[in-house]
Amino acid sequence: MTITSIISAIGNNSTIYPLLVRDCFIEAPSKILIARKENMKESREIANDATRERFIDEYVTSAIWLGGIPVTEKIVDKFITKKGYNPDVNLNLFKADKSRGKKFQGIEYNIKKFGSMAQEDVQKAVADLVKIKNNKRGFEKLLTKKFAAATIIPTVIMGFILPPLNFALTRKLRKQKEINKPQMQINQITKPRPTFSEFTGKDIAFTGGANLVSTIANLRTVDKMAISDGGLTVGRVSTSRNKDEAYMNAFRMTGSIILNFVTPAYIAKGLDKLAKKVFKINVDLDPLILGNKELIEAIKAGTVECPKNGKAETLFNFIDSKPTSLFSQSAQKMGKLTYLESGIRDPRKFVDLKDLRRFRREFEAFIKNAAESGNIEKFARKAKAVKCFNILANIGISSFLLAVALPKAQYLFNKAVTGSYLDPGLAKKNN
Repeated sequence: MTITSIISAIGNNSTIYPLLVRDCFIEAPSKILIARKENMKESREIANDATRERFIDEYVTSAIWLGGIPVTEKIVDKFITKKGYNPDVNLNLFKADKSRGKKFQGIEYNIKKFGSMAQEDVQKAVADLVKIKNNKRGFEKLLTKKFAAATIIPTVIMGFILPPLNFALTRKLRKQKEINKPQMQINQITKPRPTFSEFTGKDIAFTGGANLVSTIANLRTVDKMAISDGGLTVGRVSTSRNKDEAYMNAFRMTGSIILNFVTPAYIAKGLDKLAKKVFKINVDLDPLILGNKELIEAIKAGTVECPKNGKAETLFNFIDSKPTSLFSQSAQKMGKLTYLESGIRDPRKFVDLKDLRRFRREFEAFIKNAAESGNIEKFARKAKAVKCFNILANIGISSFLLAVALPKAQYLFNKAVTGSYLDPGLAKKNN
């Protein structure tokens, strides 16, 4: 794996790779250190407990959060396959049959269009479509169960099972310390701690639960992680040891959801717009494409073929008639469409026209800008370098917000609400 492919992976906010880098290598260790530092302001012993609890919480949760959904889905996919269905068939193809795009894709359309082709892999794909067309309800039920299992199981483990076990370990270790050191005293703050209702003038109660929509079958893994994060927030709040800890968990988890799933996309757009304004370079494309030597040579030779416009008919005609073109191959590399080994587009996959149109605009703009630059190779190198810098800057900025700004804000919030920097679930009077 090259450095460019690594940067490309962590720059794709629709995958788990940016989350993996931020969560495990930056956010978790920083949060652990900040938790220790903030608690050390008032009690070394509670700081030790907070460090241990946060370490377990961050890394065990990360393992389940990042790996739980893919592993669960893989297990359920094997069950779906045993039932005779191909889990790769996209249910959006049924919607396409009822939309304006039915002239170019859909279950009925794809069976008819690709059914006459002799290639073995195409015939297998069509057979998968026919099987599901004739058993739509049964397939939908299986995908519903897959979605529910992939989101609910990790959420329950992270939000409702892990926290009580972590708290139980703390209680057990504290009891052992009390037996060994019966006279041990923990330094506590002496001033009275205001309740949250006194601080805000309102009584707030945390209620509710996760209401997962089991009918959504085509969400990306990162979308399911966002849903599980919502369920995790409910779990963390409901299993908190006292109200103050519930308030702090709600503050922390809400901030984490926003900074993990919303902010990075806006940072990426902002950085790319800034690059266009400052460097006059189009960096919308992925660095793997910007650094594609074959594409650069084709631009120099003026032989790059691209769909003439963004109309559905034009796009589908192009990707089906020219699967080996640089545009089609680049689109496949970026996950916009999928070709079978025979070179025929996979009829089981749904093509998001809006996404493909945007990719065509970005692809065409880069080719035009590169051709007009005067030095295509220099332009491409500069575009790739700027894009890689933007991705790394995005990781750095979003990581700082998650790993430093949010934890600091969390303890300031805790101080304002409780009058103490100590983790409210670990303060002696609450245990």
